[in-house]
Amino acid sequence: MQHLTIAIAGAGAISEFHLKGWEGQQDVTLAAICDPDRSRAQAQADRFGIPAVFTDMGEMLAAVRPDAVDIITPVGSHAPLVRQAADMCVHVMCQKPMTPTVAEAEALIAEVGERVRFMVHENYRFRPHYAELARRVAEGQLGRLRHARLTVRASSLLDYPGKVPFLLGRQPYLAEFPRLLVFEVLIHHLDALRAILGEMTVTQARLDRMNPELKGEDVALIQLESEGGVLVQIDANISAPGHPPLPTDRLELLGESDTLIYDRDRITLLSQPDAVSLHDLAANYQACFTDAVGDFVNGLRSGRPFRTDRLDNLRTLRLMEQVYRIAGVPV
Repeated sequence: MQHLTIAIAGAGAISEFHLKGWEGQQDVTLAAICDPDRSRAQAQADRFGIPAVFTDMGEMLAAVRPDAVDIITPVGSHAPLVRQAADMCVHVMCQKPMTPTVAEAEALIAEVGERVRFMVHENYRFRPHYAELARRVAEGQLGRLRHARLTVRASSLLDYPGKVPFLLGRQPYLAEFPRLLVFEVLIHHLDALRAILGEMTVTQARLDRMNPELKGEDVALIQLESEGGVLVQIDANISAPGHPPLPTDRLELLGESDTLIYDRDRITLLSQPDAVSLHDLAANYQACFTDAVGDFVNGLRSGRPFRTDRLDNLRTLRLMEQVYRIAGVPV
């Protein structure tokens, strides 16, 4: 088994789940971590036993010469950091979204070319419940698929009196995003639906805002159609009163012979209502990070394509921009 030396760029809140994912890989060394806030990088280094700490990624890569770097930084920094890694012949896994726009992603992909391997850490399709849905559809349990409806609910951006909305407490910069729900949250679901249903086209989209303090949308109604003729509806609200702060999903997949429903923590085939597949959502949250990291590691070692390779992820970015374009939001 090829030993891999890995560097980490970014020590923010989400880095904990990446680092736990790296801990789950065999024959991998986490050699260094960097963050502009050195104390934040040091805290993660101490927690995960990482020997070297830097405040600049270029300095880190020059000193450590890793096989790959995991970029876990705000979206605006992704393109320059990916370019820097490619210039130093270091393979890249980069947090989603790859870039703020499709045009920037296309330019980045063209510039990096085939110099290094480049995967986007888009992990919803790796969540065990979404992976199970994809498998069961592919096995033909529903017959020909005709219709899919996804509902997403959360109070993560709800403006409770006297309280900071959950998501803004964790990521306060999101309040200034002119494109919010689709860009930051539903991009995950679009990718998961692609993994289950295949390629899709947006046919209608309406966006709205319940929290007036936001610049971007927190409500979306989207219609799509897959290349196989599946009609798809997405109904999402993340400022929904009474709902938990973390998003909960319900996906109904209707085929010509059966219906499969995923609802929060369970999957049910309606022809077999007692055969319920239960999921631990907290465990699944970490599992999707671990499995995405594992796909990157296995791809580096085997040479096979990453499941969320930059070219595959570009299709998800294009879907996201289609939503905004059809809804009349500048991209």
